[in-house]
Amino acid sequence: MSKWTEVAQSVINGLEISREDALRILNIQDKELLEVLQGAYLIRHHYFGNKVKLNMIMNTKSGLCPENCGYCSQSSISSAPIKKYRMLDKETILQGADQAYQLNVGTYCIVASGRGPSNSEVDQVVSAVKEIKGKYNLKVCACLGILKPDQALKLKAAGVDRYNHNLNTSENHHENITTSHTYQDRVNTVELIKETGISPCSGVIVGMKETRADVVDMAYSLKALDADSIPVNFLHAIDGTPLEGTNELNPRYCLKVLILMRFVNPTKEIRISGGREVNLRSLQPLGLYAANSIFVGDYLTTAGQESTSDHQMLEDLGFEIDFFNETTYA
Repeated sequence: MSKWTEVAQSVINGLEISREDALRILNIQDKELLEVLQGAYLIRHHYFGNKVKLNMIMNTKSGLCPENCGYCSQSSISSAPIKKYRMLDKETILQGADQAYQLNVGTYCIVASGRGPSNSEVDQVVSAVKEIKGKYNLKVCACLGILKPDQALKLKAAGVDRYNHNLNTSENHHENITTSHTYQDRVNTVELIKETGISPCSGVIVGMKETRADVVDMAYSLKALDADSIPVNFLHAIDGTPLEGTNELNPRYCLKVLILMRFVNPTKEIRISGGREVNLRSLQPLGLYAANSIFVGDYLTTAGQESTSDHQMLEDLGFEIDFFNETTYA
């Protein structure tokens, strides 16, 4: 039995992987990669079998954001030539839900740029969600920024199942990425969501000039936050943003990050998210031996690969789509 098989079995038995081993995963030589991936797959298979959750994003409000996040093409300091528009009307949001349903997606994600939503924007989302829940067999995730308690309660009452608010990076690295809000602001939003009874989704963006120790800190911070779903984004550096030209990632390192997240957060939904096509590239299928969730379709301001390619990838792997009503939604 290999070292990483032993570590995986100890994780399955309820023990926590040490920070030393967590950092070792990111630093292993490529010749050990398949060995540690096998360990991650043992954990993934124990909790999720070969099922994969599908998610789809609808960018319902683009640009016009006052924040100064260095990775984001929608921020106030970005000169990227993106589409900018205010909150889409309900019919367009419903059309997105129909598309998600046709693609066998389990979770439809309603995303809006900005520091946080206005009350009228929340009301618009609430109206759309009520209709979606009455018409489609979909889970709905909202991602609207920093929430107020009464707004969170409205979303819960409307039927929003999950709310996404990413930590994005480590507490230590946060001010290198944005100064218009604090790391604690992000933590507080996730804690509010948990108190409201909505499933919390919180993840990271890797490749923003952080250290490997920062990546380990991210994994353990998400464990402490007890997020049900962890989207792992890999920086797709966009021209016109402060991180323009940043290219620190390779497919093997991205795979190691996904493995790390599985070892540290064994029971959680680990989702390969933005940037997977340009960073994992031909190793995308291997990522699903550690992760158990992906986005299909496009992202916020960048294109994903054809959904038919994603479905073919799952079929080729022998994996199956995990519809939310077949297993516990967590």
